[in-house]
Amino acid sequence: MSIDVHPRDLPIVLIGTGGGALALWADASPEIAIPAALLIMLDIRVRFWRGQA
Repeated sequence: MSIDVHPRDLPIVLIGTGGGALALWADASPEIAIPAALLIMLDIRVRFWRGQA
């Protein structure tokens, strides 16, 4: 199994940062706002590899 984490293109990163900042400014809990912003800002791919047994 491999997990690839890469930042997305700049406009999406700015949208994620702005959305997270707006959620924190509107008194949303950081436990919800920060992971949601990270999911928008990062490209996360999980790949499962089947090895030989």
